[in-house]
Amino acid sequence: MARTLACSVLTATSLTGLTSVLLLGCSEPQHSTSSGMGGLMGETQTGFTEVVPKRVFRFPNDHLAHNDYRQEWWYLTANLTTETGIEVGLQWTQFRVALSAQPPSSTSNWASNQLYMAHSAITTQTQHFAEERWSRGHTQLAAVTPSPLKIQLDNWQWLSQGEDLFPASLNIASDKVNYRLQLSTQAPYQLQGDGGYSVKSANAEVASYYYSQPFIDVTGQVMLDGELVNVAGQAWLDREWSSQFLTKQQQGWDWFALRLDDSSTLMLFQLRGDDKEVSSNHFYSGRRMYADGSGETITSDEIQMSPTTWHDIDGKPHPVEWQVRIDNQAIDLHISPLNPNAKMPLSITYWEGPISITGSHTGAGYMELTGY
Repeated sequence: MARTLACSVLTATSLTGLTSVLLLGCSEPQHSTSSGMGGLMGETQTGFTEVVPKRVFRFPNDHLAHNDYRQEWWYLTANLTTETGIEVGLQWTQFRVALSAQPPSSTSNWASNQLYMAHSAITTQTQHFAEERWSRGHTQLAAVTPSPLKIQLDNWQWLSQGEDLFPASLNIASDKVNYRLQLSTQAPYQLQGDGGYSVKSANAEVASYYYSQPFIDVTGQVMLDGELVNVAGQAWLDREWSSQFLTKQQQGWDWFALRLDDSSTLMLFQLRGDDKEVSSNHFYSGRRMYADGSGETITSDEIQMSPTTWHDIDGKPHPVEWQVRIDNQAIDLHISPLNPNAKMPLSITYWEGPISITGSHTGAGYMELTGY
């Protein structure tokens, strides 16, 4: 188990994207809230490669790790249904963080300035299970390797059939979370933001490189109540890397991956600051996407979103229902969770789970909430 390599470990939390890191000692990580994200992810990027506009993405190379950037992730969410009609949400994420901008001076194969963490979860209407693993970077423990593409942390493995991400299998086996999936797509990748340059603040002080595959067909098996059951449905993969993700004034985010009944998909996020009245601290972004590869970027001033229902988890309120309006897209949606208790009880806690959509469109998707 990679978890036994407990010296200088990583803890992380996601936005499908977004990640924060803490260095810990040689002990099991303690639960921490996901508030204060600005302080963690707004740290200096000195020495790491800077995210700049007009980058040319090159596939399949960009499916691999970008070790000269501070943080990175491969992030899958899936809305699935069993043969008896039970709705199931799955999440798998592999994070990478560089502990130093300088490569290790040692020539040993075990010397690494990279740490990896993986999260995995299963959510139904009545249950939510989540697990976490982490390891130093090493091809036998945790790595992203080509030909065929493999994304691995211990025995949690994404294995592609070739150099591209798809088709692929995803196999997760642990005490609480077990599933094996087959993933395929015919759709082109979608570059978020401005050609994959995804700004994270109104003054463009911080940004990431970000691309998605929101049109993935899934079949497989999931362990529910001790029994392997067949599932099928759709999934969404996000790929993102950066050297600084938030300003220090930003404290968390709300992220939505929405699959609508007109066959389009919609990615939306808001980054929240301490003071919502300070426009540079609060920022929205989105993109509506189609399976032929076309899409429309949605700007911060075009998005309206607000929570309508708060749900108490462990004494802390979480905004689990939302209203989302984008007038120039004729979109007015109400978003509800499959399970309002889908909080990830990991090193840093956050909410992540499947959702249903009603209103101008119907559909399903995934929601992530941090900083509450």
